Amino acid sequence: MTATAPRDEQLWTRCAGCATLLYRKRLRRNLDVCPECGTHARLDAPARLAQLVDPGSFAALPDRAAEVDPIGFVDVLPYPHRLAAARGDTGLAEAVICGTARIAGHTCALAVMDFRFLGGSLGCAVGELITRTAERALAERVPLVLVTASGGARMQEGVLSLMQMATVSQAIAALRGAGVPSVSILTDPTYGGVAASFATNTDVVLAESGARMGFAGPRVIRQVTGRDLPDGFQTAEFLLRHGQVDMVVPRHALRGRLAALLAVAGRRSGGPRPAQPSADVGAAGGTGLPRGGARDAWDTVRLARHPGRPTSLDYLESAFDGFVELHGDRLGGDCAAVVGGLAELGGRPVMVIGHQKGHTTAELMARNFGMASPAGHRKALRLMRLAARWGLPVVTLVDTPGADPAVDAEEHGQAAAIAENILALATLPTPVVAVITGEGGSGGALALAVADRVLMLEHAVYSVISPEGCAAILWPDRSAAPQAARALRLTSVDLHRLGVVDALVPEPTPAAHHDPAEAVRALREAVLAHLIPLLDLPTGTLVRQRRNRFRRYGAARLGVRAGAR
Repeated sequence: MTATAPRDEQLWTRCAGCATLLYRKRLRRNLDVCPECGTHARLDAPARLAQLVDPGSFAALPDRAAEVDPIGFVDVLPYPHRLAAARGDTGLAEAVICGTARIAGHTCALAVMDFRFLGGSLGCAVGELITRTAERALAERVPLVLVTASGGARMQEGVLSLMQMATVSQAIAALRGAGVPSVSILTDPTYGGVAASFATNTDVVLAESGARMGFAGPRVIRQVTGRDLPDGFQTAEFLLRHGQVDMVVPRHALRGRLAALLAVAGRRSGGPRPAQPSADVGAAGGTGLPRGGARDAWDTVRLARHPGRPTSLDYLESAFDGFVELHGDRLGGDCAAVVGGLAELGGRPVMVIGHQKGHTTAELMARNFGMASPAGHRKALRLMRLAARWGLPVVTLVDTPGADPAVDAEEHGQAAAIAENILALATLPTPVVAVITGEGGSGGALALAVADRVLMLEHAVYSVISPEGCAAILWPDRSAAPQAARALRLTSVDLHRLGVVDALVPEPTPAAHHDPAEAVRALREAVLAHLIPLLDLPTGTLVRQRRNRFRRYGAARLGVRAGAR
């Protein structure tokens, strides 16, 4: 709906769908749904709570979002200024409201996102608060309800915002393991890192009528592919036709449908409480920083993208022994951008999975520049699960600008495929070592990088968004990409300092493509050094440490404070 006066003062508003002039009080009585055409206006988090929960039943969690600026990000404004403005405009501390409530008498833990606050972006504090809500649901054995509205991960917090996808997903995994139900409600819009993690990896996924959801936004897809999009692309109804949501529910029926689900879920979640995990025994420390002085971030980006850098297949043929490639996702696709199969490393059998680019233009095009389709992510998932059944450790090689943003990828569930990989890796009962060998781009990289140990080649990069994409959104033009690269803190040294990466793998001077054989040798030694200690850990300890690894990107690092309980 559109209007010229402040919302609280206006008497009339015009429907954004059919342009009908509507009396605001009548519109509000109709739950902000146009009575003429059925267009669902966006709701802020307080209004959504008022419509869904029993009156007077909502109790906010006693946790407050801290002031977080983990990388000192500045574009045309310092990040703290943007936060202050968002808080002043919305009256909220962050882009989510969390607490417990009753819906038709059924108790649940609830997290409701608000798109008004920096586009509902998933930052470190937001991830921490949603994680704490899931942990409350687990502790009290009550269902978790998530209402999503987001443009994706928060660029101003760099790769640490990307880590929140894994942090919240692991909390969802803990609920799954304990048999505590979870439900997400997709509202307009739900995109990027939120769509590719907790919005789509709950037990049941509802979509409000007219809501849009996807990994890449329509504008990005048009720019990348140059194609027109089909009618209704990425809408709730489109998602239902393509098997990506359980049901589409109009707003007036949403509370009743949710109550019916909670009635069933409440009967299923009344089992014994799970045993509390013991203290984290800690992750192995990383190696020291590589030799040599600091390199400009933009120069590093260009090195990471150099077509001469060794690819995953180069490493598989040289660093590993006896590689046997396995193909297909068993659902009708075999994505060439993901390769994987059985091999030996130091005489030990392993499952190796990696993104594959290529060195020539023809190879790059045949491999879709290393951008995995849903079939690629599902092939990787099949191989991970096979490794778990056979008791094999997993090594992943990450080199992708991001997941495939094509129309077909969205139609076949790109966001859900990435989310399922993140969830599976969070609980995989076998050691996982990930190596960022070139580009680590957004959720497409994280889909292979939720690991016990994360290594990174000296001149690789790992980021929530490409510098060009960040510059196009936050700077006046894309020519600011070098400046954005520096602000994003995406180099190996930056990420080692932030604790995202455990160890850096030195490259030959001046970079890996000048001496591929030496780069292969260094990677082989680094993987072995970090994999061997993991082989002796009990499964429970291994999974617990992996969960705690990503959990630390919330409370321990960010200072989200718990109030008096």
